[in-house]
Amino acid sequence: MEELARALANSKNAIAFTGAGISADSGVPTFRGPGGLWERYKPEELATPEAFSRNPVLVWRWYRWRQELIYSAGPNPAHYALAELERLGVIKAVVTQNVDGLHQKAGSRRVVELHGNIWHLRCVDCGNEIVVEKPVAEIPPRCPRCGGLMRPGVVWFGEPLHRASWEEAVALASSADFVLVVGTSGAVYPAALLPTIAKRGGALVAVVDPGKTAFDDIADFKIRGRAAEVLPELARKVKDVLRSDI
Repeated sequence: MEELARALANSKNAIAFTGAGISADSGVPTFRGPGGLWERYKPEELATPEAFSRNPVLVWRWYRWRQELIYSAGPNPAHYALAELERLGVIKAVVTQNVDGLHQKAGSRRVVELHGNIWHLRCVDCGNEIVVEKPVAEIPPRCPRCGGLMRPGVVWFGEPLHRASWEEAVALASSADFVLVVGTSGAVYPAALLPTIAKRGGALVAVVDPGKTAFDDIADFKIRGRAAEVLPELARKVKDVLRSDI
């Protein structure tokens, strides 16, 4: 931890790459871990364009349930620690696979959302986009402009990532000298390519996760632990290093 904190504090262009594990301590279920959402639901029944076309009410019931979980949960100490590291000028951006918006709620300012945001809705008819702050009241929600069906503003299985978000994430990874990987097993592509892109460019890679990940073989630092416990300690140690170097 001491070596990790010093390396992070001395970096010039560090980014964080986060997954579902960072929100687990907020009470937001992960997808692939023990007790994850995919143990109880089939992705093809809930998170595909075909599923939405077939049964938008079922899909929206599931997404409203997720919205309710996230709304009542809020950020945890890991989210706040990353926001603090950004405020200190250490972390330049957060690239996340999460759709919960908790990084922004914790105060992170530059957040690249690879898989969209559950609080963003898009009309399937006219393309109108809106942002909601609370779980949707109507199922399925309707477009205030044309009355068409609104869908969650997330990337579903079988859909490409938003080009602008992916290009920004690749640019950040390519120029990074340090990548802090938090709470992701590395099972979802193309997002999982980002730490490798950074590593090939000469970046140091640190992994914070309670279990094994696909990035362990390229990691310069590995901290086995929950993000909500590890990241606040890491942020404190980084601040100590920064103070000692003044």
